[in-house]
Amino acid sequence: MDTTVRYVGQRGMPVLLILWVRYALQALLAALWIVAFRSGGFRTVQPRFQALRGALLLLSSAFTYLALQHLPVPELTSINMMGPVLVTALAGWLLGERVSRLRKLLVAGGLIGALVVVRPGGALFGWVVLLPLCATLCYAAFQLLTSRMGAHDNAYTTNFYSGLVGALLITPVVVAWLPSLPQQLLQLPAFDLALLLAIGMLGTTGHLLLIRALGIAPASTLMPFLYLQIGVAALVAWLVFGHLPDPWAWLGMAIIAACGAATAWLNVRSAQGAHRIIPAASADSVAD
Repeated sequence: MDTTVRYVGQRGMPVLLILWVRYALQALLAALWIVAFRSGGFRTVQPRFQALRGALLLLSSAFTYLALQHLPVPELTSINMMGPVLVTALAGWLLGERVSRLRKLLVAGGLIGALVVVRPGGALFGWVVLLPLCATLCYAAFQLLTSRMGAHDNAYTTNFYSGLVGALLITPVVVAWLPSLPQQLLQLPAFDLALLLAIGMLGTTGHLLLIRALGIAPASTLMPFLYLQIGVAALVAWLVFGHLPDPWAWLGMAIIAACGAATAWLNVRSAQGAHRIIPAASADSVAD
């Protein structure tokens, strides 16, 4: 999806149009799925959670799509992979959770890896580096919120509201800045329109698969596949754009992946330790 966003952006398609189609199509496809297969439903027990979650996801996408117009896909992907590291930092800051020295070192290591990727003074360094960092912060907050509150709604319901909230928030901006949106859509070449629809379908499917995966398998099992995304992004960028990261960028990516994976492993180990304690407490409460 990120590669396609960069590709259509280089063909002159406005980022606002890409964002609107991506979230409007997700809301439409998710709604059709719920109606057709009676999976989940439209009722949510956490409307505020769904609204805030959708807003954070939209902000993350907006910063990412803007950054993709200036940064290569593999380098951007590696910076986005700092999510687990920043979740740890945000948990300590916003929730007052105790952050161990090792976790602090991993947070610092992830930031150093990002600096190695963009290299101050290098071609990639500039104001545009703030865009993926902002995207990663929004997505880290999104992950933190989901982990704290996301167990009560069905995955298909959550997928629908992720698209609906994003579409509702971006539509007034599109109307204000792109009043000729209907004409632009009608005048798009068939190839560009197909790519635009592909972005929405890839985003919808990927988001649903991620929600489903997290509901079926532990995060420790999924983590290797998450960081495999860096290698896949590099391969696709080479096939489509002929771009390969230089050795310094590969080094920075490896540092980010190592720090992020180690942080995620520590988070999973802590969660498993807490889970082993909770059933005993619950049993005592039931017995009482």
